Amino acid sequence: MPPENKHGQVGGKRLILHPLLGNKSTSSLWERRIMQAKIGKENLPKPQNAITIAVSSRALFNMDLEQDIYEQQGMEDYLNYQIQHEMEPFAPGPAFPFIKFCSSSEEVMMDVLLVCVVQAVEAVNTRLRELYPDSEELFDVVLMTSNHAHVGLRLINSINHHQLFLERFCMTGGNSPIGYLKAYHTNLYLSADSLKVREAIEAGIAAATVFSPGKITEVPETQLRVAFDGDAVLFSDESERIYKAHGLDKFFEHEKAHENKPLDHGPLKGFLEALGKLQQKFYAKGQRLDCPIRTYLVTARSAASSGTRALKTLRSWGLETDEALFLAGAPKGPMLEKIRPHIFFDDQMFHVEGAAELGTVAAHVPYGIAQKIPPKKDGKKDTSARQLE
Repeated sequence: MPPENKHGQVGGKRLILHPLLGNKSTSSLWERRIMQAKIGKENLPKPQNAITIAVSSRALFNMDLEQDIYEQQGMEDYLNYQIQHEMEPFAPGPAFPFIKFCSSSEEVMMDVLLVCVVQAVEAVNTRLRELYPDSEELFDVVLMTSNHAHVGLRLINSINHHQLFLERFCMTGGNSPIGYLKAYHTNLYLSADSLKVREAIEAGIAAATVFSPGKITEVPETQLRVAFDGDAVLFSDESERIYKAHGLDKFFEHEKAHENKPLDHGPLKGFLEALGKLQQKFYAKGQRLDCPIRTYLVTARSAASSGTRALKTLRSWGLETDEALFLAGAPKGPMLEKIRPHIFFDDQMFHVEGAAELGTVAAHVPYGIAQKIPPKKDGKKDTSARQLE
């Protein structure tokens, strides 16, 4: 990847700061890191106490060129290239704050937005430290990559270049990261590799494949907004199986007959629970209306016919979402465009693609009956089994 020159250009294309983000957050983040170094305390939470989000290197940075070298020329050429270019920072990828992007480059656009999540997470941690200086119940972001340790220097240089507050690394040298995810008590794993995401879910870890939108939508810098689908995401796919096997009328009958029976949990129930615990810490200080975390249930269910069971299920778990939107089968993209979440989780690619088209960072949760529907053919070869994440 060509280095950025003094005029802010990469590969002959002008890089600009994201117009929705200023320099204030970068400066404050860097000043905080310097201050922590001066007092000799990084103030990192212990993994068993933190809300841990593990992010793969290809979700955090644009490594498409390097992936092509690996696939076409092999591991040794890939490692040599990384070492030769280790002083050249990677471009951002779907989740952090100071987003620099090429307005005319679709590839960089695809890698730009995981950065926003990191920025909002840092804002939450700052507020938590103000209210609870000694608490270790904070967000902790871990770079979880199957890359070789030789790539570590370039990743560190990229993190420092983009001024990310990210201290924990796990580089598995091509081995599966799943065992390490468990060791870190991971609450959420975000990756660009659908096979690793499936492996994580099968191991009982909340996980999703991240897709960047076709355009960049402004998202809040000081409030983390997370939107969830219901069935096969927060809940099990029990009701969805009834719908696909017997149709809409039988689905409504089933939900009415079982409205007082809570649904089993889905793969992301635990992550909503973790967010709820942090929210309660703000509520305890009288900051419910000024909480830096906001959650949304965005479901294709209809309120009158099948919404009762969804809400009663959340209540039975001792959980809630700040907002619940029952769309009765209407497209989710336009509503998400209004919500402006940092990330939206859904089990159906139809909804993920619809959200991404309108500017939402969407993540696919490969769980439940919907995954048995053959994926849409796009003519691209499947190289996911050989991806270095």
